[in-house]
Amino acid sequence: MADADEPKFIQMRSIDDTEGEELKVVGELKAGQHGEFSGNNKQLAKLLEYGLLEEREVEELCRQATEIFEREDNVKQVAAPCVVVGDIHGQLHDFIEILKIGGQPPDTNFVFMGDFVDRGYYSVECVSLVLAFKVRWPDRVTIMRGNHESRQITQVYGFYDECERKYGSANVWRMFTELFDYMPLGALIDRRIFAVHGGLSPSIDDVDQIRALDRFNEIPEDGPICDLLWSDPTPDSKGWSVSPRGAGFVFGVDVSEKFTKRNRLDLVVRAHQLVMEGYQWMHDRHVVTVFSAPNYCYRCANQAAIMEVDENCTTVFKQFDPAPRRGEPHVSQRAPDYFL
Repeated sequence: MADADEPKFIQMRSIDDTEGEELKVVGELKAGQHGEFSGNNKQLAKLLEYGLLEEREVEELCRQATEIFEREDNVKQVAAPCVVVGDIHGQLHDFIEILKIGGQPPDTNFVFMGDFVDRGYYSVECVSLVLAFKVRWPDRVTIMRGNHESRQITQVYGFYDECERKYGSANVWRMFTELFDYMPLGALIDRRIFAVHGGLSPSIDDVDQIRALDRFNEIPEDGPICDLLWSDPTPDSKGWSVSPRGAGFVFGVDVSEKFTKRNRLDLVVRAHQLVMEGYQWMHDRHVVTVFSAPNYCYRCANQAAIMEVDENCTTVFKQFDPAPRRGEPHVSQRAPDYFL
């Protein structure tokens, strides 16, 4: 791969440089440059200005997104150039920051590797926004499922409670969690970079086996779908080991080397793990972790990153710090225990 010998990164602008900056796409939507300012365009503008959709709007958005996901393969083919995004976890201001520094649909192709919800204060808005982008520009936005896009997990780590608090019932939570069952499991960028939320599986030797899985269900407690969403690379051992997470596996460099060689891949890009610099190479550069939620849980003091892939599949990492906050007077308080 073009960047294998010399890793590239870009330290992003300071947060002061983007504070108060309006997203270009918001002005374009309001000016009618992407069609009549109604329906999905109006919802997008509302979400990009930190608004909350009404329940009926969420229902329609989920219906439209489900129809799109249902037609997509388990592994979505993506053309470079594109921007790859890791965990967002309800941190809306940082999601908006990603759009300011990485580009905005429809000018930029995006690959989102899941975990839009839980832990942060704005999970509803974050998942609504990424779905609104998908519905408006389905060929420009690729979404895959993370381990938190699950009924069981979201009842523990905040999304269920947030839906009840903001809408007065669990109806919206049910709409989103039914939608989650339709999200693809991975993406293949120019047939050279495999993107997945978690990691690899001892049941999967090649990408074609992932395409054959029946994904339209809740995430199972074990098996290949569970592994793809829960597993982690480890620098400390070879082969497969039981994961301390209680789901999926940890896998060594020999597993990554075998998988990339068999599938003629340059690398596997994944999310799922907090890394303090926002991205981290592992396994002799066969695997890279990208984590896109800075100061995770409003207390971890980590940087975040996105990965840009150019037309030659060269990777560049853009790191960034937390975006300026508004409407979060309580973020300096200690996070609830479930954030940990």
